[in-house]
Amino acid sequence: MFKRFRESLIAKMILSGGVTLILCVFLWTGFNVYYFKRNVMTNVMSDIAMLSDTIMLGLHYAMMLDSENDVKENINNISKQEEIRNIRVYNKEGEIVFSNTPEEVGKVIDMKSPSCWTCHQYESPPASMDLSERSRMLEVDGQRLMGIMTPIPNSPGCSPGPCHVHKKEEQILGLLDVTVDMDHKYAMISMFERANVGISVVVFALTFLALFVFSYRFIFRPIKRFIAATRGISAGEEFTSIDVEQVDEIGTLGEAFNLMGRRVTDKHRELLDQREEFRNLFDNVPCFVSVVDRNYRVVRHNNAYERHFGSPMGKQCWQINKGRLEKCEICPVERTFRDGSSQVSEESGMSKDGKPIHYIVYTSPVRDKDGNIIAAMEMMIDITRRKELESKLAASEHRYHAIFDSIPSAVFVLDQETLEIINCNESSKDIYGWNADELRGKSFLDLFRDEEADEWNHIVRAKREIEQCTHITREGRSIFVIMRISPVCFEGRDTLIVTCSDVTKKLEAEQQLIQASKMTTLGEMSTGVAHELNQPLTILKAISNLLSRKVTMKKALEPDIMEEMAEGISTHVDRASKIIEHMREFGRKSDMRTMPVQINEVLQRGFEFFSKQLSVHNIEVVWELDESLPMTMADSNRLEQVVINLLLNARDAIEDRWHGESLHADKRIQIKSFCFDESVVFRVCDTGSGIPESIRERLFEPFFTTKEVGKGTGLGLSISYGIVGDYGGDIKAVAWEGEGACFEISFPRAECEL
Repeated sequence: MFKRFRESLIAKMILSGGVTLILCVFLWTGFNVYYFKRNVMTNVMSDIAMLSDTIMLGLHYAMMLDSENDVKENINNISKQEEIRNIRVYNKEGEIVFSNTPEEVGKVIDMKSPSCWTCHQYESPPASMDLSERSRMLEVDGQRLMGIMTPIPNSPGCSPGPCHVHKKEEQILGLLDVTVDMDHKYAMISMFERANVGISVVVFALTFLALFVFSYRFIFRPIKRFIAATRGISAGEEFTSIDVEQVDEIGTLGEAFNLMGRRVTDKHRELLDQREEFRNLFDNVPCFVSVVDRNYRVVRHNNAYERHFGSPMGKQCWQINKGRLEKCEICPVERTFRDGSSQVSEESGMSKDGKPIHYIVYTSPVRDKDGNIIAAMEMMIDITRRKELESKLAASEHRYHAIFDSIPSAVFVLDQETLEIINCNESSKDIYGWNADELRGKSFLDLFRDEEADEWNHIVRAKREIEQCTHITREGRSIFVIMRISPVCFEGRDTLIVTCSDVTKKLEAEQQLIQASKMTTLGEMSTGVAHELNQPLTILKAISNLLSRKVTMKKALEPDIMEEMAEGISTHVDRASKIIEHMREFGRKSDMRTMPVQINEVLQRGFEFFSKQLSVHNIEVVWELDESLPMTMADSNRLEQVVINLLLNARDAIEDRWHGESLHADKRIQIKSFCFDESVVFRVCDTGSGIPESIRERLFEPFFTTKEVGKGTGLGLSISYGIVGDYGGDIKAVAWEGEGACFEISFPRAECEL
């Protein structure tokens, strides 16, 4: 009985409602008592404060006259009121100077006593304090008292004057302490508390009784009828409507319950119809669905299963689905029986027509009402078509890998963020020496020179084509490659496809051709170089002859003359050494290294090497150099060859036009450099015979020349075109004054200048 009552709704409502009601009643009672008590105490403090002010006014005149008898008389008269217990006047030293109790006069109160510490806890006692701070509660001989300290302020009548000694700076002259008996007030508060508690108990009892009667009559009794009707429905009994004669929520609930009962009956009929419908769906679903018992015999199946595999006729599943004579080694039905969970597998078998089929098998347990597994449902989805497509995809992927590995250039797949090598083709091993497994996971920057890796880190990400750079193979050998970079999404990652074409042999062949061209150029300039060397050698010979004669004649040389001759020897030896060193440097093979180059310095070095050739032919050189020209990335030795090739062509063109004329011949070469947008540009222009329009498109073809046989190889401009292109530059013929030719060469500004 107790358990049923504890688990019933009425017990929960009574308990929750009763507890809530008790809390509300006690909160209401407590608030009333608290508010009443606080109001009484506040009023008492206000009354005592008003009484203190009245006493102060009554004593003020007597104090002004310094009449102690009048002060005592006033205090004694006022203290005769019924509730006044004590009236005291303290001076600044804490001495009681006046009191309605004569025995207290002359006593000194400790500054740390409750009546004094309120003010004297501060280093400098305040001149005024709030009423609540000046009030205190006392208990003396069983009586509860309230005392209020009131400061006696200094006033203009007290200082200064002929009859008083108080200083004007003094703010407080003493204290008035009034103590009042509080027993009557506390008795009134106690009576109010008892009255409130009694009223609260009566209100709680009446309210709780009314709540219980109402709940039982209008809630619990109808609910019992609903429970009885619900149990009848669950037992399969005919539903009978419940008559609830209430026009409220319970009445609405009764109507809804009756409606629900009728609908439940209707839904039961619908469930029977749906069961038949689901049976039809099971039979007609396009997947192969079967139910296999614990002996692996197909006990139920749908129409698609029978059409595909034929009638089971009590056979076991592996005999029907796969044409096997024994159970499969890996059987999803067996795993479902063993662990009671759904399984998925991919299997192959034969149709009743003898054709191979592939399908995905899903199995799930079938349980009885006790939760025991009695069978397994097996659903098979035909994926034969998908398998055929996968086979074709595998063949296509094989072709892709074959093409990928057969590309003669090295192809790398890099992580766009870290430049880590994700994949590479077989050609990368032929070019770099590492196999694919060694390159995977390696940083692509490891293929560059150590001192150049940081610089290429940014360039590889920013550019899509890199015309020429240096890589290091496994053996430490330097090779030159051209890179083509394409950003793609590969296997869900942002990657870069980098194709590296080894152009080392091509560049070596070009270098041999360039070197041959250099040797040809040196041969053409041999006359000018010989003249350059002949002048310092002649001077050295003259100094040698002078020294020889002096020695033969045994004559001494003056120190000044010796010093001058020594300086002359040193100067001309340096000049000859500089010419030879320049020829040696120009004639050496370039190491193809790219570094920041100042074009103005290249132009001046090329001219310096070729200046005597121009002087011999009386050709004037006009300079227009931009002193603030930015740097460009190239090889200064190779660019110097471009400058010399252009100066050679300019010299020959001028000589061809002005041959035989000397009086009015305008033999002039202009060398100009400037910066345009993000490019560094220089021009070499001449007043020679110019470039016919018909041959402009063939200017940079190898072995094409307009010179006579034996005077040109046709490689100068072709080699210059290749050198300029290696550094991302451009060379072209542009219009210039008169009939002369003008070649403009531009290079991109170095990254450090941007």
